[in-house]
Amino acid sequence: MNSAVVKIVLTLVTISLITACGYRPSAKFSRELLGQKISTEVSISLQDPQNTVLIKDAVDSAIVETLQSSLTTKDKSDAHLQISISNPSYSPIQYDANGYVIAYRMTVTLKIIKFQDGKSKSYSSKGSYDFSVTPNAVITDQERFDAIEFSASKAIGSFIAKISAEGARNKKE
Repeated sequence: MNSAVVKIVLTLVTISLITACGYRPSAKFSRELLGQKISTEVSISLQDPQNTVLIKDAVDSAIVETLQSSLTTKDKSDAHLQISISNPSYSPIQYDANGYVIAYRMTVTLKIIKFQDGKSKSYSSKGSYDFSVTPNAVITDQERFDAIEFSASKAIGSFIAKISAEGARNKKE
């Protein structure tokens, strides 16, 4: 290489290091939109109250881990999330040679209403989880609970992605 090419490359590398690419984690956009203190409320399903506890745990865990925000009471929060779950659904996705189901997909749809600054906004978020079972077996409660929990976690991840995109759009305006 000649010295002119080396100087150009070094100059470009130096400029890119100084100016950086402007990358910001998506959680930062979500935190800016939702605030640091978030409260959650999960509507109890009368048909399946056990799922409500799983959803509440998944929501709270996602908020703490992904958004790095703290959970608080409704009166002290920057944003309040009211969440309800549709009936979880199972779909067979794989069969063995004898026609028995050996894998299912659990799908959970969450309706999330965000209350903030006297305004509300509604979101719908879907999550799914694939799991296998032994042929001709009944799905155990533990498998069902795990599938609902993982599906709800993915639905919350989808909600956080929507919030992040909204925050990024608002930042550009």
